[in-house]
Amino acid sequence: MKKIYKSQLFKISSLNSLSIILKIGIGLVTSKLLAVFVGPSGMALVGNLRNFMSSLETVSTLGFQNGIVKYVAEIEKDKLQLQKFISTVFMSLLLVALLLSGFLYFFAAFWNYRIFGSHFEYDFVFKALSLALPWYAVSILLVSVLNGLGNFKKVIWINSIGNAIGLLVSVVLILEYRTFGALLSIVISPALLFFVAFYFVNKEIAVFKIISSAAFDFSFIKKLSSYSLMALVSSVLGPLVFLMVRNNIIQTLDIDQAGYWETMTRISTYYMLFVSTILTVYFLPKLSASKDSQETKSIFWSFYKGILPVFIFGVTIIYFARFFIIKLLFTNEFLQVESLFFWQLFGDVLKAASLILGYQFFAKRLTIAFIVSELVSLGLFYFLSDYLMGLFGIQGVVMAQALDNFVYLLILLLYFRKSLF
Repeated sequence: MKKIYKSQLFKISSLNSLSIILKIGIGLVTSKLLAVFVGPSGMALVGNLRNFMSSLETVSTLGFQNGIVKYVAEIEKDKLQLQKFISTVFMSLLLVALLLSGFLYFFAAFWNYRIFGSHFEYDFVFKALSLALPWYAVSILLVSVLNGLGNFKKVIWINSIGNAIGLLVSVVLILEYRTFGALLSIVISPALLFFVAFYFVNKEIAVFKIISSAAFDFSFIKKLSSYSLMALVSSVLGPLVFLMVRNNIIQTLDIDQAGYWETMTRISTYYMLFVSTILTVYFLPKLSASKDSQETKSIFWSFYKGILPVFIFGVTIIYFARFFIIKLLFTNEFLQVESLFFWQLFGDVLKAASLILGYQFFAKRLTIAFIVSELVSLGLFYFLSDYLMGLFGIQGVVMAQALDNFVYLLILLLYFRKSLF
């Protein structure tokens, strides 16, 4: 016990858990506000915008996020290379973010129609997003650099403070403008993370002092291109598939059913933070730095023995507390969500088991294998959700997710068997 208590993983996991508890607490408040003031239909619109934002985030950062963590971890002691790397990435991301901002601002009506449909007029949300996007893109760069430097605690503090700021913005805007305010808070809050990230990163590296156009090195763009391809497949196509599935639910069932699925997805997001954050903050840098299959095997099994059992115990408690959770986070109008818990939780356990293996794709730049596995998984989920929704209604969508996660885990276990056994 003493050895476990003193381990870096335990310390980071403990701090990470406190961060997640804070984020979940914030989620309780925002979820309740959304439930009371926007209802199931508004929840569906919020879900559509969140999926669009996820795809836009990856495009605006060119999918470099995991690559930045890897290369900063590798070259942090070489000051000249680090300057070239940060300068190259910063200028590339800023240019892309500014171009995307122009498309969002001048074609706001088009994006409103594509994301929300013809019955809603929220053009201003996309104009606000166009102004916020460059700040958001740079904040992601700053956090990734800090993560690559191994400053796990500061990364967690940035996320925690950012979540707290997001709560304040959400409360004010939702109370004042209801559904419009909820949508506006989604696009404004992430941009405010820049100021928090800059404060912490500037203590480690004087980022804006080392950025120079003369230090731009295109070779780094070539090295990061494989990460870009991988991220574009998962982080762009993934949310777009979810957007298509949600629109299918609206057309086949109704917008309230889409809102119930978004509610279940929102609850899932809270507890999945425990796994996803510790993987990004702790395990990805470790996998990137591992030198042989034996070291990789040790990292994999430290996750399966230390993190996964705790996660399974947690989701078991969540299942038995599902009625309480729905009433606490939402309203009685959302009680139908209870029928979605079993398959969602079962699928998320399978997803958690596969995530650590999936991060090996990024750590070792296994581009083709990653793209093929992701395309198979996304295609399977889309067609299974359409088929099972016809048989079981909204429950068929979460059943499709669970089955898709099972198949994906089997594929990864087969592919990485030499690093596991």
